[in-house]
Amino acid sequence: MLYYLFDFLENNYDFPGAQLFQYISFRAAAAIIFSLLISTIFGKRIILFLQRKQIGESVRELGLEGQKEKAGTPTMGGLIIIFSTLIPVLLFTQLTNIYIILLIVTTLWMGAIGFLDDYIKTFKKNKEGLQGKFKVIGQIGLGLFVGAVMYFHEDVTVRSDNEVITEDSSFVISKTSSEVKSTTTTIPFVKNNELDYSKAITWLGDGMAKYAWLIFIPIVIFIVTAVSNGANLTDGIDGLAAGSSAIIVLTLGIFAWVSGNVIFSDYLNVMNIPRSGEMTIFIAAFAGALVGFLWYNTYPAQIFMGDTGSLTIGGIIAVIAIATRKELLIPILCGIFFIENLSVVMQVGWFKYTKKKFGEGRRVFLMSPLHHHYQKLGFHESKIVVRFWIIGILLAVITIVTLKIR
Repeated sequence: MLYYLFDFLENNYDFPGAQLFQYISFRAAAAIIFSLLISTIFGKRIILFLQRKQIGESVRELGLEGQKEKAGTPTMGGLIIIFSTLIPVLLFTQLTNIYIILLIVTTLWMGAIGFLDDYIKTFKKNKEGLQGKFKVIGQIGLGLFVGAVMYFHEDVTVRSDNEVITEDSSFVISKTSSEVKSTTTTIPFVKNNELDYSKAITWLGDGMAKYAWLIFIPIVIFIVTAVSNGANLTDGIDGLAAGSSAIIVLTLGIFAWVSGNVIFSDYLNVMNIPRSGEMTIFIAAFAGALVGFLWYNTYPAQIFMGDTGSLTIGGIIAVIAIATRKELLIPILCGIFFIENLSVVMQVGWFKYTKKKFGEGRRVFLMSPLHHHYQKLGFHESKIVVRFWIIGILLAVITIVTLKIR
């Protein structure tokens, strides 16, 4: 809203300083400061409100140290993250930008699913919450929406360079660029690091290119579902999900800013995605909200984010990665989410296999997800969290470096 106000003042009244709002860097800085202030200042009030309403966590007995003390801690703290993100976004972004629209819809969509799950747990006293199949249906629905918009919307393009060279290929006469629709993405560790999903179907014939959405949209659905579930599983001890997510989001912010800038994307040989730079402002607001939430979520946590927060975080990260064409880097960048997901799959799979084969279920870990395994080994949860953060920072650095290791 402020973007449009200052744009009007600049164009009509030559208002001093109004031009600052044309710069993504300025609006991103304002967004992160504003979201940080909202989450820290109003976060305490939300916590007190939830305490008065006795909206507390009912903890299942898992035999973990310090678990009983967490009972009654306010939950649904994801509302702090959502509000602290959306308010700066509404103030500082171009609300007509297709990527901003996608991210706002994602935030509200996943936030609603998570809120419903937390509501059932808290008010209906059902520890299982929303049935898993309904969560998955919601995630698939979001993936379908995001995939369809990414594929069919005319503003979702990439910049393609066309060179005119001499007949003997000795030098370039001219170079032009144009925006084209594409299902191309970035693939790490490869010299010509672009992969076109449409090639999975176009080999069947020249006329098959128009059916590339049959490949692209299911991939988007899978990514959205996997990352949101990974974030949900990671939210098991104080500060782990919020801190790990802040590291991931800030890294994606670098990709969004570079991808949306013609000069830097050309210099770094990164895919240029017109209009994607505006996501940097959303990402800045989101990162500020996560860091502000950490003020109250670090050990010992004064509030839990609940599924309202964890599902929203995962959905947003997935959509940003897809929009910046960096989704194939998710196993590296979101390595914490990935290993948490994998630990559960391994534990459940091995237990079922050994029970069927030997009549008695056996375990790979003392408990899954992985962070609970380390708790069972006797590590204090604050030590586990900080070490996971360190690993997350290392993975973020590796993710950035992979773009130049080809």
